[in-house]
Amino acid sequence: MISAFANSFKVPELRSRILFTLAMIVIVRIGTSITLPGVDPAVLGEWINNKAGDNASGAAQVAALLNIFSGGGMQNVAIFALGIMPYISASIMLQLLTAVWPPLSKLAREEGGRQKITQYTRVATIVLCVFQATLLAQSLADPGQNYLMAGLQDAIDRLGGRPLVPNYGIGFVFTSVITITAGTMLMMWLGEQITERGIGNGVSILICVNIVSDLPGALIQVWQTFVGSEKADPKSAFTLVLLMGFMIIVIAGVIALTQATRRIAITYAKRVVGRKVYGGQTQYLPLKINYSGVMPIIFAQAILLFPSTILASLFKDVNWVQKLALYMSSGWVYYVASALLIFFFSYFWVATMFQPTQISEDLKKSGGYVPGIRPGKPTADFLDFTMSRLTFAGAIFLTGLYVMPGIVSSLMQISSSAAQFFGGTSLLILVGVVLDVMRQVETHLLQSHYDGFLKKGRIRGRVDRLQQGTRTMDATTLVWMWVGLAIIVLVGVVYKLTIQ
Repeated sequence: MISAFANSFKVPELRSRILFTLAMIVIVRIGTSITLPGVDPAVLGEWINNKAGDNASGAAQVAALLNIFSGGGMQNVAIFALGIMPYISASIMLQLLTAVWPPLSKLAREEGGRQKITQYTRVATIVLCVFQATLLAQSLADPGQNYLMAGLQDAIDRLGGRPLVPNYGIGFVFTSVITITAGTMLMMWLGEQITERGIGNGVSILICVNIVSDLPGALIQVWQTFVGSEKADPKSAFTLVLLMGFMIIVIAGVIALTQATRRIAITYAKRVVGRKVYGGQTQYLPLKINYSGVMPIIFAQAILLFPSTILASLFKDVNWVQKLALYMSSGWVYYVASALLIFFFSYFWVATMFQPTQISEDLKKSGGYVPGIRPGKPTADFLDFTMSRLTFAGAIFLTGLYVMPGIVSSLMQISSSAAQFFGGTSLLILVGVVLDVMRQVETHLLQSHYDGFLKKGRIRGRVDRLQQGTRTMDATTLVWMWVGLAIIVLVGVVYKLTIQ
């Protein structure tokens, strides 16, 4: 595998793509560190240096998740404070509308329709940016009321009441909205450039980099909690080792279930065209267990957490509203509602995106059929029934992964930002993006007659059309590869604990 990384820089095209991607990443990381004009950096520095670990409530999880997705830009009140999330939100809305609204569905099938939908997505991104940037700029006047900046008011009090924005006014709000909107649109353009001239999907790469950028800080927080604090003892060090081992198991499970598919055998009838015989072989239709990916978790969080936060902010003096907001953002009611919403949106996403009738018609036109199932409606019913059972298993997996950060944060008394790496949205995105980049790099290596990451196999999901008879690497082999890398890190942690 090490030779594969070395060979990546021997292929001129692949080397230029990797270097271009790294250059774009550097630009994004610089943008997340540049504070908005008019914001006092001394107050921000005092807040960041003395920020205490947050709790495991729903609002704290949302704050940690948004800060991770922005790569720390939200915490730094930077020009990239919103990150790429407005573009992601607009893309999701347009994608759902395309699936359920006939005019957009018809437009998507027309020539040039996808380009028009892309333009609509960019316009929707600007609208979302202006709206969210306005709320963010207005909240800077009273940071104590912004749950995303918990503890900032304490930092202001420690500095003798020094305001975060010394000259707050309409001019500051206008300048901040323009700057933040321009920053998000710049990130969107950088993502498109990475997709075209770099390696991997640009938007996914930017989100992944922002998530990884928060990992060192999370590791430092966990280390200080179990080893660096005054209450640390040998049992705390042993607990830290167990926690790292548990994280390895969670990552291995996410990789296995992300790659897991149910293969449906498809047999094609023989056809004689001239002197050539087509068909007669068996191929497979892969159906993913986690077909909806991370979308059900995002929708469940949006429905439960954001309304509760808005209610708590608008009706501070109404007792029953505060209790309702508390139930919607923490406790067993929150987790039960989250599980039900994840199941609902898992089936909703499959119902809108997976079209068994169309697949059945395409198979019938190409002369393919499922052995033992009649073509047409019986095939569509079989695919729908199979996908329903797979979706149930995938929804259970997503529910367990979603509640894992809250459980770890409550039991181990670590911050929500550190617990995000034990499950949830960030871990799913991180694993998916890394696997996709590895597939693309391996494809370039195979085209240049180099070995991939493993000599005896190929990363599952990438069909090797260059060499006949090449086996695909199963999920077990891929899991063990990641476990091996994680064990190396774990050995280093144990060694550090031993020499302390």
